[in-house]
Amino acid sequence: MKTILTLLAGSAIAFTGCTSANAQDLDLDTAEGALNAMRKVQCSLVDNEPITYYWHGDAFSRRMGERDKMLFKVEGMNVRSCSTINDEKMGMGYHLVSREILLYRDADSGKILKTWENPWTSEEVEVMHVANDPVNHKSYVTGRDGKPTTFAGDILGDKWQMNFTIPLFYPNPLASDYQKQIGGTYHATEMFNFLGDLEDLKDGSKNTAAVQVGWARMSDWLPWMNMQGREGIIYMHTAGRKVDSWDDMPDSMKDEINKNYPEYVAPPPEGDPRPNMTSWKYYKQVKDGSVKLPKR
Repeated sequence: MKTILTLLAGSAIAFTGCTSANAQDLDLDTAEGALNAMRKVQCSLVDNEPITYYWHGDAFSRRMGERDKMLFKVEGMNVRSCSTINDEKMGMGYHLVSREILLYRDADSGKILKTWENPWTSEEVEVMHVANDPVNHKSYVTGRDGKPTTFAGDILGDKWQMNFTIPLFYPNPLASDYQKQIGGTYHATEMFNFLGDLEDLKDGSKNTAAVQVGWARMSDWLPWMNMQGREGIIYMHTAGRKVDSWDDMPDSMKDEINKNYPEYVAPPPEGDPRPNMTSWKYYKQVKDGSVKLPKR
């Protein structure tokens, strides 16, 4: 999973001077104000200040001719930070570095799943939770179209809101070299909603903005479900927010991280050069033996 929490930083600039109580409020009608607002949504105007997003919801199946099934609950987090960068051609910007987890929990008990019984095949399969490290993005004052960036959201009275729909269609790392000829291309859609107070976003004395987030995803079956080419999709519907600190997440998530993913207490280091991880690449690395799953 590549979250829009990084895609939102598609064209942004880091102005880290707006940190004092007397700092000038952001003007969203200017390129500089709009870009700083996007960085406040993403992370913080202060370089390397850790920021955490948390969300939870449910996952369902959809197949032709049958009622949707609730498969399991989902719970996720992303810990990140931003640092100021400069590029000779693109100008000033920032580098967002992050790592994220998505856990699958039992639909009834809420316990983290170790195995899951496939309702169509009656096979008990091992559950592979998402642990994507890193999920990074670089953003600059100049957008990809070569123009100054503008604020990506809408102003609704005293609120701001951003809606994004991201269709995904690209070669599946688990499929053959002939995906165009015989299929196997990864196909998904991610839908995001971000909402917050306009006064809070524009306040130049605040380094970060309070944000509520909604995330929905439609995709092919998860590889560990062993669906053997059956028709249908899985979709997830979640809601969450930017929490005040890592410690403000539920104890269940913190306990899981401390036990099995200790590096997720903090974002990757500044300037992290590694290529981004996706859930499908992660699955392939586990099956190839280059990554070991936590023992449960």
